[in-house]
Parts: sequence; C-alpha cells; structure tokens
Amino acid sequence: MRAYDARGRDPVFKMVTNGLLVLSLILVLFPFLYVVMTSFAPREEILTRGFFIIPHDFTLNAYGFLMTSVQFVTAFKNAVIITLLGTIVNMILTSLMAYGLSKTWLKGRRVLNFMVLFTMLFSGGIIPTYLVVKSLHLINSFWALFLTGAIAPFHLIVLRSFFQNIPQELEESARIDGCGELRLFWRIILPLSLPAIATFTLFYAVQNWNSYFNAVLYLNDSAKWPLQVFLRQMMNETNNSLESMTTEFQYSPAVKMAAIVLTALPLLAVYPFLQKYFNKGMLMGSVKG
Repeated sequence: MRAYDARGRDPVFKMVTNGLLVLSLILVLFPFLYVVMTSFAPREEILTRGFFIIPHDFTLNAYGFLMTSVQFVTAFKNAVIITLLGTIVNMILTSLMAYGLSKTWLKGRRVLNFMVLFTMLFSGGIIPTYLVVKSLHLINSFWALFLTGAIAPFHLIVLRSFFQNIPQELEESARIDGCGELRLFWRIILPLSLPAIATFTLFYAVQNWNSYFNAVLYLNDSAKWPLQVFLRQMMNETNNSLESMTTEFQYSPAVKMAAIVLTALPLLAVYPFLQKYFNKGMLMGSVKG
C-alpha cells in the first residue's frame, strides 16, 4: 500500500514530477547559459578549449565591438522602430475590429467573422501578397511589414470574445450619458480589457521583433534590415564583408553569441512586466460564461 502525505499527495509521483521539471529546466537553461558565457570568453580561449560553460577569463570585447559596429546599431534601431510602430498599428487595428465584431447589432457581422476565420485556414500566398505590396509601392518600406501582418486572425477572435464578455449594462450607461462609440471604447472598454490588451501587445511585439522573412522579402535596402536579418548575415558570414572586421573579431564565435544575447535581451526585460496579465488575458478571452 503506497503511503500518501498529509495533503493526500503521492510522494513518488511528486518526486518524478519534480525530477522531470528540473530536467526540463536544465535542458532549457543549458543552451542559453552556453551562449551567454561564450559571449564573454576571449577568442583565444574559444579556439583552444572548444566547448565549455564557464570561461577562464571574462572580457567585454565582443560587446564593445558590436556597440561600435554601424551595421549592428542600425539593425538594432530598425528592429526597435519596426517593433514599436508595428505593434501600435497591430493593436489599433485589431482592437477596433474586434470591438466592432463583438456587437451583435452590426450589419454583416456574420460575413466579416467568416472572412476572418477563412484567413486562418487559407492565405493568398507569397507571390500574390508580394504583387499587392508592389502595386501599392510599399517595397523597401517598413509599411510593407506593418500592413501585411496588421491583424492576426487568432488574436482578433480571442479579443472579440473578451469584448463580448464585458457587461452590456456598462456600455448602455455610458451611451445614456452621451458617450460616443470611440469615447466609450477608449474610456470604458480598453481599461476593462487591460489583461487582454497587454497579452496581445506582447504577442505582437515578439512577432515584430522577430520579423525576418517579410523583411527579406520586402526590404531591398540593407540599411533598413532589422536585427534578425543582420543576425542571419552574421551567422552565415564567410568573408570579411561585415563592416571592416578586424582580424581579432573576424569569424569570432564570441561576437555572434554576443549579438544573440543583445537580440534576446529587450524581450527578456519586457516580459516580466507583462507576465501578470498573460494568463488572465488568455483565459478570459477564450472562455465565455
């Protein structure tokens, strides 16, 4: 007969579960720790020791090189612009459309909802989308990135369900007091929807920060490339075309690892501030009742 603790839990099951969680944590943190530590290692140590976790000597030379690299700084600036402006465009269009589709009195609501759902299953494809962007003269413009992914259908559907759960009495009271639809949306709906808004702001920010394929597809000018495209060029670099690299840093793994760390750092810094809204926003938007 297996013994249980005071709370009725199986100690063997608890031990196995904790062991699996610790193993999963190690598998997740180990590659990240290797990347971070390698970025602080001298080039000579990387070449002589091969694989290691803790370097014998710590240096910031790789980070200093990146901070003085015009290409990296430009790519970082482009990524920040794309993320900030793109997320603003995403949230404005998604929240306004979700609010409109949440109203049962809206004419054509069923057709619009079907069109949104249809785009989750079928897309126009790369070539037709490229031709549309080209016909609008948006090639080599950040707007090509903003508009092609302006509204994510899944985010729209969940946010629409969230708006539908807001009591109608609040909106009716605001309308009786003379509040218009836009003012009602700004002063009543958005403050009550803060968990969902924060959740999808994080989703869109991650999507824009990691934008790679669309940037390669629509941005021909390398001066407008975001950070992810720069990283790909750096990882695949075989000649000395990256902004007059010196012999010390040419092909240096420390520089590549430092670039990865600096790329991941902004999202890691922002996520803790939005984490408290994450679960609440997803659950309240996906369950009706």
